[in-house]
Amino acid sequence: MRGFCKVLLAAALFVASTGLAQARDQVKIVGSSTVFPFSSFVAEELGATGKFKTPVVESTGSGGGHKLFGAGMGENTPDITNSSRRMKRSEFETAEQNGVTDISEALIGFDGIVIAQNKDDAPLKLTLEQIALATIAEVPKDGKLIPNPYTSWDQISPDLPKRPIVIYGPPTSSGTRDAFEELVIEKVAHKLGSYEKGYKKVRQDSAYVPAGENDNLIVQKLAKDKNAVGIFGYSFLEENQDTIQAATIDGVTPSLDTIAQGTYPISRSLYFYVKNAHYDKIPGLKEYVELFMSERMIGDKGALKRIGLVPLPADVREKARQKVLNRVKLTKDELQ
Repeated sequence: MRGFCKVLLAAALFVASTGLAQARDQVKIVGSSTVFPFSSFVAEELGATGKFKTPVVESTGSGGGHKLFGAGMGENTPDITNSSRRMKRSEFETAEQNGVTDISEALIGFDGIVIAQNKDDAPLKLTLEQIALATIAEVPKDGKLIPNPYTSWDQISPDLPKRPIVIYGPPTSSGTRDAFEELVIEKVAHKLGSYEKGYKKVRQDSAYVPAGENDNLIVQKLAKDKNAVGIFGYSFLEENQDTIQAATIDGVTPSLDTIAQGTYPISRSLYFYVKNAHYDKIPGLKEYVELFMSERMIGDKGALKRIGLVPLPADVREKARQKVLNRVKLTKDELQ
């Protein structure tokens, strides 16, 4: 009897120290709306084997996902968070303070941020600078910054259509928003030279409408509103080419090739992050990660390419795969 009590005590201490119990029998995933279609596809594939329950995947946005992921350990917290940008140092520090101290980073591929519109509209040809001027909070005038006055595209350039500026874009919790601010607004602001270093404020008037974390809702709005444009990940363009079309940016059309080659101006890397301490306690977590990182999913001829993921070069892909499968611990020094 005494030995049995010792076993129970040991088990209780383990659960208390890790925050894990046996109550949850399926993988829990949160995070990026851009990575959501890829993560969901892998989850369905894992569930189809019949060996494990299909993982639960929620689209919370990259920022929201990191907040949930880094809140602590245990069955009530996610095992994985998807992210359309790299984890921030501040997010890593918060997770560390909450006991999430052993995280592996999985780089899965590339994606492009597209500017899209209704398929029946005339083709839209934009420059990176024009997109920034349509979305930035302030514009330079007479040596000063003033609130963005542009309400029609032709006010930015006579070459653009006389059409109201209505932009459905990602909210502040989105990794797509983070990437857009860095790759478009901050880049153009730096080039113009009238802004303080690191300026990347998005306008907050009715011209820019935060449309939530479900990019499919933006697609639905574009199908109904021919004046509007939307900002979202390339994979949603791939899935909805019967209703929407992409604008060219600096003369380049977004495609698997232009994104992979880096010629498309708004390209970025996609990730997911996993709690290594959850591997041995959550059924199917190890198998899900292995399947996601396999050539069958993220390879040059992988299933995820067919729904919009742009594969990494073979050597980079293999390095990323080994890093996560070997549970290499992410460090704060690796993050900006």
